[in-house]
Amino acid sequence: MRHLRQRLASALFVIPVVLPGLASAAIAPQTNFDLQIFDRTEGRYLPTYQFEGRTYVVGKPGNEYAVSLRNQGGERVMAVTSVDGVNIVSGETASPAQSGYVLSAGQVADINGWRKSMSNIAAFYFTDHSDSYAARTGRPNDVGVIGVAVFRERRVQPPVYPYAPYRSSNDQESRSSSADSWAQSQPGRGNALNDAPSSPASPAPSQSGSMASGAGNDYAAQRAEKSLGTGHGRIEDSRTRYTDFQRASSTPDQVVTIYYNTYSNLLSMGVPVYRDESRYGYRNPQPRPFPRDPTPGFVPNPPSRSPYAARD
Repeated sequence: MRHLRQRLASALFVIPVVLPGLASAAIAPQTNFDLQIFDRTEGRYLPTYQFEGRTYVVGKPGNEYAVSLRNQGGERVMAVTSVDGVNIVSGETASPAQSGYVLSAGQVADINGWRKSMSNIAAFYFTDHSDSYAARTGRPNDVGVIGVAVFRERRVQPPVYPYAPYRSSNDQESRSSSADSWAQSQPGRGNALNDAPSSPASPAPSQSGSMASGAGNDYAAQRAEKSLGTGHGRIEDSRTRYTDFQRASSTPDQVVTIYYNTYSNLLSMGVPVYRDESRYGYRNPQPRPFPRDPTPGFVPNPPSRSPYAARD
């Protein structure tokens, strides 16, 4: 099961480069997007708990996890994803205007780590706040939250051709002349039927394009005073490719957020976690999933190596 999930995550999912927002003239349909956290070490989806309008999960320090993105709608969407206020593709302080993953209608994408290149990632794992990637790169204030900003794709309207009145067969020469004249008046456009490509080639990476893609012991007593974050873990294969995507709007159609911490910390906050979660083992009470503006690139290495980074 674990190997199947890894194969799906590396083969199916998409990472787009940021595009300027484009306003949509028509009333847009609602997106239907779901976010779950999958504990890769224990092979289970983490149950969610609702408290004061927020959704929480219990993370166990040391366990690797995946961010499971589910596009349950009927059209392609882009999911700009952040962990601890950091964009998981570029490593920037997160903003909805940045790079994200593109999912087809009905597609599920398990994102296992920080994007390091077009072919690999650094695994997500739960760790102490001070060992988190965000804290080690000087951004500790938003540790403890995972967010997804979802954008619908802009629908391109088909071209409107000029009206051509019916002519008899005796006017064949006249009709040909008229068609040639119209084609010449449209720069860059040839015969719409004969010159149309049979199938578009895969686009090369560009600033106006996007990339297609393809986490036992009881820590409650020992770590009650320490909040939880996400580390920059072992390097593993995860291949991706570019694809075109134009946002229908400059603002997200949906934002999904999950907060996480240890069992004991959530219990002390009043979150109604199940008792059996204690087997699995806040600094900022309101971390933000997208605290800043974008810059291009991939996730850079943190200043020093984590004790979990060398694990295979």
